[in-house]
Amino acid sequence: MEQMNFILIEVLHTDTQVYLTYYKRGQCITGTGLIQFVDSPEDLFNFIDEVFKLKNKMRLNQLIDVPLA
Repeated sequence: MEQMNFILIEVLHTDTQVYLTYYKRGQCITGTGLIQFVDSPEDLFNFIDEVFKLKNKMRLNQLIDVPLA
């Protein structure tokens, strides 16, 4: 979890795309996009989906994997 948080903060500052694998409504979803905001103490982050350009607000504990794109 600490490593994923570090990657999220790094890509936030460098405007780098990431692949995210996360749980949503009981499903495992993988998407590509940009991290817009990370709030570690509140366990939240914003992710803008590359395909639909939608802003997704998620909890950090929903993340499964965050390799760099």
